[in-house]
Amino acid sequence: MNKRALTEKAKSHLQVLCAEIGERRVGSAGNRRASAYAEQVLKEAGWQTESTELSVIDWKTEGASLTCNEQSFEVFSSEYSLGCAVQGELIAVTTIEQLEQADIKDKILFLYDTIASQQIAPKNFPFWNPEEHQHLISLLEKGKPKALVCATERNSATAGGVYPFPLFEDGDFDIPSVYMKDTEGERLLGCLGQTVVLESKATRIPETAFNLIARNGIESGKRIVITAHIDTKIGTPGAIDNGTGVSIVLLLAELLQGAALNHPVELALFNGEDYYGAPGQVEYLKQNQEQFGNILLNINIDGAGYQEGPSCFSAFELPEEILDALRELIWDSPGIVNGLPWYQGDHSLFLQNGCPAIAVSSQWFIENMECQEVTHTPKDNLNIVNYERVAECALGISELIQKL
Repeated sequence: MNKRALTEKAKSHLQVLCAEIGERRVGSAGNRRASAYAEQVLKEAGWQTESTELSVIDWKTEGASLTCNEQSFEVFSSEYSLGCAVQGELIAVTTIEQLEQADIKDKILFLYDTIASQQIAPKNFPFWNPEEHQHLISLLEKGKPKALVCATERNSATAGGVYPFPLFEDGDFDIPSVYMKDTEGERLLGCLGQTVVLESKATRIPETAFNLIARNGIESGKRIVITAHIDTKIGTPGAIDNGTGVSIVLLLAELLQGAALNHPVELALFNGEDYYGAPGQVEYLKQNQEQFGNILLNINIDGAGYQEGPSCFSAFELPEEILDALRELIWDSPGIVNGLPWYQGDHSLFLQNGCPAIAVSSQWFIENMECQEVTHTPKDNLNIVNYERVAECALGISELIQKL
């Protein structure tokens, strides 16, 4: 298939995923519809598919409000938080040290400044969970406040482009919480010691989602696993994060079917990279715990196809023969460059289990990861996609696999 035809197919897949379906948060009907669409495309391309059901939590809110005397403050329900309707004395802490000394029982606790500077890892997140985050959650759970109000600045490195960001995005953490802009938090400081009234109309909903695996039927030799996450954050159509990645996997299903390959190939569409519990990744880890030694290479696609700049292929722990093949591909591909190392993606699952990996993304995103204002927001839509870059990534990955 030539690049022009592949570009049109990429556009068609992305139109379905990001325009017709749109937001694909884990547990939503849109998420399940996207999985069903991908499975149909993979089957039609001749791949053997396996779908694993995941028990997850969907979530919705009808808004939140915070008042103190005659003043109202703009707040938002923290994603996956429990709802609440409470009132109590407002107290504030800015550091872990202050929290260790504070009596927060039955108070409404205001977190701002240093303690709210970066998004807190979900309490049961298996792949990255700093001790200071675990300590913070432990102090809060032992302290038993009625609810949390969190004022946050912009922090693209831990929360993407959204501002303000929810300090807690965790369906396993049961203290109700809301969040606000840091500038709104400055106003709220005038209410310390007074009674505030907080309502968050949030609801957790037990639901299902699916991991989708497709195989090319080759049985012998170490396998190549190509991954992309199919889910999005709440409130975004997720074009670059990660509709383009899913589209590249679907294009590869056509490019690789019938090709002369030396290794089994597995196409994996994970559900949960942008979700507090990473259920799809955890399930894959469980299913493959004794089999990571049989993986030759992981190629993870996340953030590819941005309108500005080239695509980038970042190498991690590659054996010399794979590294040579990658260098040759990059030399022959004007739209692909060597990428900087980055670890905020599903390739980390494979790296942590001793597998070499290549992370496919957009150079602009990797270089601007800590300041971009696009991902996890409505701005991440089809207007920022370069469809030719999407096709080039698919062609490049296909060529690389056929070299191995």
